[in-house]
Amino acid sequence: MYKFISKFLELIIVKMARSLHIVGKENIPKDSKYVVTCTHESYNEVILLGLALIPNEIHYMAKKELFSNKWGGKFLRSLNAFPVDRENPGPSTLKQPVKLLKDHKTVGIFPTGHRTSVEGAPLKRGAATIAMLGKAPILPAAYVGPTKLHGLVTGQAMIKFGKPIYQSDIPKDLKRNEKIDFLTKEIERRTAQLQHELHLIQARL
Repeated sequence: MYKFISKFLELIIVKMARSLHIVGKENIPKDSKYVVTCTHESYNEVILLGLALIPNEIHYMAKKELFSNKWGGKFLRSLNAFPVDRENPGPSTLKQPVKLLKDHKTVGIFPTGHRTSVEGAPLKRGAATIAMLGKAPILPAAYVGPTKLHGLVTGQAMIKFGKPIYQSDIPKDLKRNEKIDFLTKEIERRTAQLQHELHLIQARL
């Protein structure tokens, strides 16, 4: 289902409407084993981030409430989404994304944990923790563009990928929690920079 829908949307949004512009595609790791993070203002980022990484498939973490409906849950799983209990996260929350990384698959996480239009919103530590346990790089991304679904075709959206954050970038003298904090702050810093750069590009258009 993921391949079918992504190819269909790519045809409509990317090739026909030409409403998605991707910057920094050269920063995408060749190996599909990585965590991709992105700003999150609407559901448009979920769709466009997936299109920006074609032919690679993203396995998204999504709040468990979205899976409460039997058929809705099946549909989301067919799109590579998997449920996460945000209110009571535990060791089992990390098990599936870490396994996906070890199987050389891409895990998509929106570190703010919810949709927000506030720039610089504090990032949760999940992305950093999962990347560290899975021994995978983190690909930071930022989105600027329409937040309404019709904007996917009628508007102009931009996604920019930054340079990956590798495990080797973490100072070796840090303890485990300090390493997670370092990665979280690095994601935050690079994401803010990417979003700033996108706003500058947008202002020049």
